[in-house]
Amino acid sequence: MDDILEKIKQFADDAHGNQKRKYTPERYIVHPIRVMKICREYTHELPLLAAALLHDVLEDTPTTQNQIKQYLVTLMNVNQANYTLKLVVELTDVYVKDNYPKWNRRKRKAEEADRIEKTSADSQTVKYADILDNCIEIINYDTDFAKVFLHECKNILKKIPKGNQQLYERVVKTVDQCIKQMKRQAEK
Repeated sequence: MDDILEKIKQFADDAHGNQKRKYTPERYIVHPIRVMKICREYTHELPLLAAALLHDVLEDTPTTQNQIKQYLVTLMNVNQANYTLKLVVELTDVYVKDNYPKWNRRKRKAEEADRIEKTSADSQTVKYADILDNCIEIINYDTDFAKVFLHECKNILKKIPKGNQQLYERVVKTVDQCIKQMKRQAEK
């Protein structure tokens, strides 16, 4: 399984190309790797771990669903490949600014929360790990945006309780702690 995940990591890294993380000079792939590692603390299901590595590829690169599927079937059976792709699609934001330029961020995020509420438990598990990794990074690098982002995360988490319960509790606790930390910093 590690060989397969390594190949999927390379595919995702190639897809993201020269993209960097927003707040650090790190290559973008560091985030999907961290998301996959968080998920791996709770599950060893190959499609879920593969989806964690690929979770931003459709949203942030020109890579298509067909390209992902064609690649995945070279590494895993068709059912696993199809399920991995299903998870990636579920994790891909639909209500983005490019598609809904007249909507403000609050409206887009509310619609996105309603959409992801209907997704599978496995995609919600990956979303927990995604939120967890992003929260930790954002609170360290962008305290102004962190206020908005953390409240968005809290609202999304209320709607997506179907995933791994231990990870869910961990991310809810982390978001709450980050919000408290932000309030303490604002009081200083």
